Parts: sequence; structure tokens; C-alpha cells
Amino acid sequence: MKKIIFSLLLVLSIVPLKSIAQTKNNIIDEVIWVIGDESILRSEVEDQKLRAQYDGTPVQGDPYCVIPEQIAISKLFLHQAALDSIVVSESSVMNQVENRLNYFVAQIGSKEKMEEYFHKNTTDIREELRDMIRNQQIINQMQQKLVGDIKSTPGDVRRFFADLPADSVPTIPAEVELQIISFEPSVPIEETNRIKEKLRDYTERVNSATTDFSVLARLYSEDTESAKRGGELGFMGRGQLVPEFAQVAFNLSDPKKVSRIVQTEFGYHIIQLIEKRGDRINCRHILLKPRVSLVEKEKGIHSLDSVSNLIRESKITFEQGVMAYSQDKNTAMNAGLMLNEKSNTSKFEYQDLPPEVAKVVYGMNVGEISKPFSMISKASNKEVVAVVKLKSKIENHKANLTDDYQMLKGFYEGKRKQIFINNWIVKKQKETYISIDPAWRNCTFQYPGWIKK
Repeated sequence: MKKIIFSLLLVLSIVPLKSIAQTKNNIIDEVIWVIGDESILRSEVEDQKLRAQYDGTPVQGDPYCVIPEQIAISKLFLHQAALDSIVVSESSVMNQVENRLNYFVAQIGSKEKMEEYFHKNTTDIREELRDMIRNQQIINQMQQKLVGDIKSTPGDVRRFFADLPADSVPTIPAEVELQIISFEPSVPIEETNRIKEKLRDYTERVNSATTDFSVLARLYSEDTESAKRGGELGFMGRGQLVPEFAQVAFNLSDPKKVSRIVQTEFGYHIIQLIEKRGDRINCRHILLKPRVSLVEKEKGIHSLDSVSNLIRESKITFEQGVMAYSQDKNTAMNAGLMLNEKSNTSKFEYQDLPPEVAKVVYGMNVGEISKPFSMISKASNKEVVAVVKLKSKIENHKANLTDDYQMLKGFYEGKRKQIFINNWIVKKQKETYISIDPAWRNCTFQYPGWIKK
């Protein structure tokens, strides 16, 4: 099913790049396919071909065959979803719309450049994104409904694995499980005062109209992504912002004024309102992060070295060290066990670990505890000192039922779902009116049933 879903997401991720008045052969836009009572326009295919080129996403095959076929498949799913009364959350749609708009602005450089590039104003781009993302979510739900009852038993997985040809058994990369103790070295009060003084200076310059907030954000904010957009975050709801930031931002009313200094887990901010729209807000901010002094970092490393020695000497367990010393909120209540957000398990391939951790762990043996090291915490984006213990390690190996049952189960269920979706599409082709312009028929389609015999 992954191939179909990927292809549909490619199609649905397209926002028309340009208004195409004419295409090749100097023909004004035309209908090239008809699926039921829905049509596919030549301009849709051209738009999506351009977007694939912009994204650097290769189209596997002739784009004038692949793209219209994937649009047609999406229309089959949307038609069935309408019959099944599938609806999606409008707030979820709008969250993704604003995230996508923010991505475009970050990549292209500014809102004005984005409008120039797409030859549309932001309102029109937003509406097109809303339709596209709503359809994408509907299709996802429709597919999940179709295959939701496909499950497997341990016996199914064992038979599937036994029938796999030897050259089809996947190779599993090395995986490790890690426990971690980490804490943030204290920041001297002088450093905090220095940061606040800078932010007070920026506030005065904006409030006195001597410098634009967006200029200061581009020059000084340490939120590097929003800094590219003059500090603009895009429309967000309260739940998308950390509570301390949201409380101040949503109380702003004058776009010409700057908020008080706000402390969050990421550092210190000042905020400027751009626009409120219902329960969503668009604002700018400048973030500055206090620096940990070399002296405090060395103190932290020395403290962790002492803790590590207590564990090595069996005076305390690693788990006791976690409970007593660790400030990592994501692992402190889990005996320090690191969790892989990508797989939702405790197992990591080396490439999925934070770089500093991967470098330390690579040569370690199971049960070994590392020397203290510093790293940037993904949770807080602050510098911390840490030690890790290699809890378990599985070397590169051919998949087997003992170590890789869950992976093999997912692989087996994925194949069954793919077969079900393929059969569903073939069935829908037979039941649906389909007409393709003769000039667009000379293709080797993934599903030959588009052309009725």
C-alpha cells in the first residue's frame, strides 16, 4: 500500500505553481480524462509535473501517464468517501494549511516572494491548500477504512516467513537500546541579565519606531527558521504553543507594541502581534538563549563522572542514578530508557540517534557506561551534559521471528493491504465510467483497466 499512498500524496501535495493558459501544441486547457462525473484537466497534469520538479521528486515513468493515473485513483477514493459520508476535522485541515504556508514562506524567502512565485495572493493559495489537504485527509481515512479489518495472527506471520524465498528475507540494520542520564548545567545570573538587557533594547527600538521588529528578528533571533521570515510563526492555536508563550501572545492586542519578556523552556522571547483570527493567532517573536559557561559545563561533567563511577562500582544502579540526577523529562520516569519517535519503540538504528549520542555509543559494549559528554537536547533545544548506558545491541542480521516479529508482522500486513487496495481499484475501474482522450492513451498504466475493451 505504501506505493499507492506515496503516489497519491505526491499528487495531493501539489499546489498549482502557475496559471497555465497554454500548454504544448498551443492548445488552450482541455479535458484529457473523465472519471465518473469528474474531469482531469491538462493544466492539472502540467501543474503537478512542475511541482514535482520544484520539490526534486522523481516521477517513476512518463509524467503524462503516471500523473493523470494517480489523479484518477484519488478521484475513485474521494467518490467512495462521499458515498460513505467520511468527513475530516476542519481544525486539523487548517493546522496543516498554516504549516504548509509557513514552509513555503521559509523556502521561498518571504510572503511576497511566495505570492510572486505562485502568481496568486496568500488568500487564494490558502484556499487551494485547504481543498488539497482536506482531500488528502479524506483519502487517508478512506484507505484506513478499507483495510482497517486486515489483521494477522502469529500463525499467519510464521507461515508468511516460512514461505519467503531466502533472497527476499530483509536485512535488519544494527539496533541499540540506550539509557541516559542528563541535566542542564546552571546558567549564571549575569548571563540571564545580559539576555534580558538585549531584549529590552530591542523592545525599546521597536516601540520607539526606530527599528522594525522583523528586521531585528532576522538579525538576532536564535529561532533560525522563523528568523528567516522576520520572526513570523504563522497562524497557530493555543495548543501548538508552549503555555507560557501562548498566555502572553493571546493577550496582545496592539500590533505596534511588543510584549514583556517571556521565559519558556527554549529561552527568552519578546513577541509582536500580527493578526488574530478566531481562536488562532499569527505573531512574530525574537528568541535568545542563555549560554552555559565553560566553568558550569565542566562542573556538570565532573558531577556526572562521579555518578558514573558510583554505578560502575555497583554502589547505585543506573536506574537509581536516573531517579536521583536526571533532568530529561522524556526518560526520567522510564528508567532513563530512550524512546525512538520514528518507530515508537526503544530500539534505534545509529542513523536515528542524535549525532553526539551515536558517536559516543558506536564503539561501546552492552552494559558499558559512556564518559560524560555534552549535547543539544532535542526536547529543550538547550545544551546538556549526559552519560549513556548501552542496554542492548542487535548486530546487522537477516530478519528472524525471534528478534523481528513486529517488523515481519507489519511487512506481512502491509502486503495484504496492498493486495486489497489493488483489487479494490481494479473493481472500481470496472464499475466507473472512464473516458480518456486518444492522445493520452498511449501509456503503460499501473492499472490497465482505465482503457475499456
